[in-house]
Amino acid sequence: MAKEKGRKLVASNRKARHDYLVEDVFEAGLVLVGTEVKSLRAGRASLVDGYASVNGGEVWLEGVHIPEYTAGTWTNHEPRRRRKLLLHAHEIARLATATRESGLTIVPLALYFLDGRAKVEIAVARGKKNYDKRQALRERQDSRDAARAVATRGER
Repeated sequence: MAKEKGRKLVASNRKARHDYLVEDVFEAGLVLVGTEVKSLRAGRASLVDGYASVNGGEVWLEGVHIPEYTAGTWTNHEPRRRRKLLLHAHEIARLATATRESGLTIVPLALYFLDGRAKVEIAVARGKKNYDKRQALRERQDSRDAARAVATRGER
């Protein structure tokens, strides 16, 4: 079997960029069991309720839903189990100090395969207030309107 090359996106957490202000992004490996890998290769996962925590010098991904593999038997995994993240020690230290600060959390942004290995993109993020969300939506709509106006002006 030929080795996989490139990045194959399995799941992305688009709502995280809406609900949080992303400050720092990390790429981490995942410790998975066989049926989880097969389920991910089938393109099935949800990062919506996911978050990460630092416990005892290790980072754990919690709340991420990887459904059971349909062809799996009694060896199937639990869909919402805690999964260990593989990071360098200095990255774990940065995450630990960042999450000690109030208002900061670690959220998963994307789950993908990079050259055949499962990876998760996590971010240190600060929760947005409702008025921040409305302002971001307004800015995005204004930039769309401006681009539309420029495009229609160029057609005349």
